[in-house]
This record gives sequence, C-alpha cells and structure tokens, in this order.
Amino acid sequence: MGSDLKSRRWNFTDKNFSIVLLLLYRFKSMQEHEAKKDGYLITTANGKMDVDLIHQYLSEESYWAKDIPKSIVEKSVANSLCFGIFFNKEQIGFARVVTDKATFAYLADVFVLPPHRGKGLSKWLMQVIHARPELQTLRRWLLGTMDAHGLYEQFGWTRFTPGVGERFMQKHNPDVYKNL
Repeated sequence: MGSDLKSRRWNFTDKNFSIVLLLLYRFKSMQEHEAKKDGYLITTANGKMDVDLIHQYLSEESYWAKDIPKSIVEKSVANSLCFGIFFNKEQIGFARVVTDKATFAYLADVFVLPPHRGKGLSKWLMQVIHARPELQTLRRWLLGTMDAHGLYEQFGWTRFTPGVGERFMQKHNPDVYKNL
C-alpha cells in the first residue's frame, strides 16, 4: 500500500484534489478576520462574542427580538458569520450574517451601544461586512429595519420596489419566544 501512495499522481481533474481545494477554501474563509480603527476592533471570532451582552441588548433594548431567550441567541451566534465591535476589550456592537456564502445573505441584529454611537462605527461595520471575500458572489442580501434605511442606502441597499416586494413572502411568528 505504501508504494501505491508513492505512485499516486494528483492532477487538476482528480476528484480528490478538487475536494482538498474546496476544504482549503472553506478553511480559509472560516478564519477569523480583524480590523482596527481609532482604538476599536471588529472581529469575526465567534469565541470572542459576549453572548451575555448581545442577549441583553436584543432581549431588552431591541425592537426586533424582545424577550429572545439566551439559548436562541447562543445558537444564532454559533450558526452565523458574526462581527463584534470592541473597545478596550469590551464588546460595544454587533452584527451577524446568515448566509450560504454563495448566493444569499440576511443581515441581522445590527447594533452599537448608545455611548459609542455617532462615531461612524456603524458605517465602518458595514464596510467591513461588505468587504468580506466570501460574501462577494452574493446575488441577494436582505435585511429588515425600521429606522436605519439611510445607513444601509450608503452601501447600495435599496427598498423593495413594488415589483420586487410582491415576489417575496414571509413566515412570521412574533410570539415564538413566548411558546418556548
């Protein structure tokens, strides 16, 4: 068997070689990324996310995830591409992208804590998110917002036009957390 391994030739059409390349690509895209600016840090390291802070903000302060259980926040962080904003090693902002990293992404749970607002951090966060290499082939991004249209429009987001809006549907359960 040892001689079989030595005599094995790999070529670019070999299925196994293609699998190895795919795994290397996935590993590279899973690597943590960081950006630094004016004493702030944005990281994609899920292990650094302060789930207690994220849960507190979402469940108590956000309009979109009131009363969300901590276990659901933990699961959402574990299964998303997360971006945390830190200042002096403390998390002060967050966003997550739910994506297949090929054609579609949903941007969710974007926030910056009040003491750090007005410093351009939301714009910087959007720049970092939109620059991620594995998100460059996406055909469609979606998000929901009541009050930050102006921020997202700076990055090419548009409101649904009547023709587009009529094609989309949703399944919405606003009381899902009450039933857990």
